[in-house]
Amino acid sequence: MRIGVYVDGYNLYYGARKHCGRSTAGWRWLDVRALVEPLAGWPGARISRVVYCTARVDPLDSPDARLDQSIYLDALLAAGSVDVIAEGRYVSWAKAEPLVAEPPGTYRPSVYRHDDESWDSRLPLRAIPSGDDRLVMATVRKREEKGSDVNVASHLLFDVLTGAVDAAIVVSNDSDLELPLRLARERVPVGTVNPSTNPTAGALKGEPNDGVGRHWWRRLTAADYRRSQLPDPVETLRKPTGW
Repeated sequence: MRIGVYVDGYNLYYGARKHCGRSTAGWRWLDVRALVEPLAGWPGARISRVVYCTARVDPLDSPDARLDQSIYLDALLAAGSVDVIAEGRYVSWAKAEPLVAEPPGTYRPSVYRHDDESWDSRLPLRAIPSGDDRLVMATVRKREEKGSDVNVASHLLFDVLTGAVDAAIVVSNDSDLELPLRLARERVPVGTVNPSTNPTAGALKGEPNDGVGRHWWRRLTAADYRRSQLPDPVETLRKPTGW
């Protein structure tokens, strides 16, 4: 049984960071094939294709992170950990947002207004009318990775429909993949791997006997990431400091 593996790289990265801790080492130099191989429990299963979907970090955000990521992507190919790297892109734009009193992550942050005494009016901010309020607005740089979910879906469905694989494993907890996963289950067994600490997205759930059947769902743990590391070095490629 030939298995195709389709990985949303950023979904996997942020899931690993939640599990293992952003400031800790020992999980970033991830061997994707080694991570997934123990999960492929169908009889006679062998992983024949690993497609890793990601986007290059914008060097404006961090030249060091861009370099570290490039080393890692080269190491994945050199080690045979992945067969294809499908690249999306980063996009960025300026957007005015209300300035809030609480740090990011607060459930219901309060906004500053121009009659408040708790903010520094010397900052290069501006007020805009909003009903009877005049909110303090800051122009911020927004950025977003684009294309990984589309690349996962495209490679998955192309391989399934052309008969290149007999089963599929999708590593993502992105609910946007609901339709391609549902279509794939009509033709081949599908394993869905949730890399996050969050529950598996309801849109990605189904029944083991949907379509052709023999489907399964699994959520990764910190131990899964830490046991699945590339050798260091991979040829001449060394793991970045702190990884």
